[in-house]
Amino acid sequence: MSNLKFIFAVLTVCALLFSCQNKREDIMALSMPKLSPTQTGTGITMIYTDSAQLKMVMKAGKMLTYDKNVKEPFTILPNGLTMKFYDKTEKLEATLKANYGIHYPGRKRMEVKYNVEVLNKNGEKLNTEHLIWDEVTKKISSQEFVKITTAKEIIMGKGFESNEDLTQYKIKEVTGTIQLNNGDL
Repeated sequence: MSNLKFIFAVLTVCALLFSCQNKREDIMALSMPKLSPTQTGTGITMIYTDSAQLKMVMKAGKMLTYDKNVKEPFTILPNGLTMKFYDKTEKLEATLKANYGIHYPGRKRMEVKYNVEVLNKNGEKLNTEHLIWDEVTKKISSQEFVKITTAKEIIMGKGFESNEDLTQYKIKEVTGTIQLNNGDL
């Protein structure tokens, strides 16, 4: 009878130990204060100019700005965005689309994620899952897998740096190149 009680006690303790698991996300959510945006908007169109010259137009489905009770203010674009960049003559230079974006105005840095596509004025297209735009250096970069499609080839690799209009770019680790014939695209 005492062996039966001992086995029952061990099984009860094991059941209690293994049933008390929490997901890391649940624990982190409890320790982090809930933030509320100070500004929200839907159907957003923002126009950026410099000395009355059009530089960029951004459209987003939803925008949430957090600039109170945070160490660093930021704006989230959770439902995707489209950005159009213009040159000095206000001609379209490049278009960027992504399913998510976050902007850090203090650092003048924007990150876009998920299904990112950049198309330049030459018709060259970049696809990746994460892209960083540094507004100060006017450079875009990624540490993720990238694919660049031109009229003549598709270049794939990991890691990427470019000027902001995607006309001078470098893939850090090229993993493959596919030569295209005129009718392939």
